[in-house]
Amino acid sequence: MRPAPLLLWLLSGWTVLGVLASLAWLPLTAWLACGAVIAVLAWVDGWRLRRMPSPSVQRDVSPVMPLGPEARVGLRLRASATRIQQLRLHDLHPGGWAVRGMPRKVSLQPGNDVLLDYAVTPDARGQFAFDGCHLQLRSPWHCWSSCRVVGAASTVRVYPNFASLAELAGLSVELASRSVGARLQRRRGEGTEFQELRDYRVGDSLRKIDWKATARSSRLISREYRDERNQQVVLMLDCGRRMLAQDDQLAHFDHVLNASLALASIALRQGDAVGMLACTGQQQRWLPPQQGSGGMDMLLGAGYDLQAMPLATDYLAAASALQAHQRRRALVVLITNVRDEDDVELRMAVSMLAKRHLVMLVSLRELALDRAAVEPGDDLETSIRSAAAMHYLAERERVHEGLRREGINTLDVGCAELSGALIERYLAVKRSSRL
Repeated sequence: MRPAPLLLWLLSGWTVLGVLASLAWLPLTAWLACGAVIAVLAWVDGWRLRRMPSPSVQRDVSPVMPLGPEARVGLRLRASATRIQQLRLHDLHPGGWAVRGMPRKVSLQPGNDVLLDYAVTPDARGQFAFDGCHLQLRSPWHCWSSCRVVGAASTVRVYPNFASLAELAGLSVELASRSVGARLQRRRGEGTEFQELRDYRVGDSLRKIDWKATARSSRLISREYRDERNQQVVLMLDCGRRMLAQDDQLAHFDHVLNASLALASIALRQGDAVGMLACTGQQQRWLPPQQGSGGMDMLLGAGYDLQAMPLATDYLAAASALQAHQRRRALVVLITNVRDEDDVELRMAVSMLAKRHLVMLVSLRELALDRAAVEPGDDLETSIRSAAAMHYLAERERVHEGLRREGINTLDVGCAELSGALIERYLAVKRSSRL
């Protein structure tokens, strides 16, 4: 309980009266009587504040939030006192989040509920807590204020931005792929898996005609084929220190996670199973491939708290773990940031995986280095930085070229093009029946 401004002003006035009494300009008894009145007023007001019941607070917040978009949090306040309560409210949201609409001043009428809401913007993935609601109450005569924490704590999980995934779900695979920047090549030939029989269409190849069905129905019947289904895709994500770099206010690992989920959404709709191996140092988190809507729920639930760590990734340990877990042939999408010092270890790891699986190596470019390489050298420092960036990128490209010569499907893309490039290359693999 703290003194309010009114009580401080009363004490200041009483002090002025004391100065006047010391100069004999005011009777001492009047000064003492004034002090007694202030003391009784303050004591009674403080006693009433201590006995004042706290209003009840209920929080309405979604247990799951996407990273990036603004989310709304609702509060319902109900007065427990028989008089009007004036209070200042601040919800104890997770620290570091951007907040709009807090704190608030509220006037509670007896027997009435007050509904209010505010907006928060999560700044990281993981599990977070709202630790109650902070209230600052005023005493009936405004001499004191009291701070209390009421309401139950709430726990929320911040997932990657799944709003874009919901938009993709309402589109066909082709439209969804184009919406994220994938440039789809025109199909050459047909799929290899039988889908259905249908009436013959002008232009169908004679090889597509099912002569037995044609004889039974007395009209031309063609076979319809589609890309093979029930194949497996494993997302192999580097969670090491390379992914701590940032582009567009997001860490590279967040870009990787968003693009991986977009690829998983398309692959699941194609009838494939999607799994994940997250590699941090020598530690791995394995999720076996799963089909259907449960596959996306599994990826979101198990990957929401993954974070890049300041540790060097052990590619050989990750490849060995994947070989032990994944016996069936799969498309392994390894997303990392290739550097020249990785040449030997990465080649060994990819060669180990390529013995059983079809490997796609995706190397994420750093926008800051691309900009430094093309920055005009107006002074010595800038010229040195530009030359160093150009040398680094050249060595990096040398490693990529060596992997391509060994038959490894390699992508070198920036964060903005990552989703489209992944989906484009995945669909190309499907249509070529390489898996």
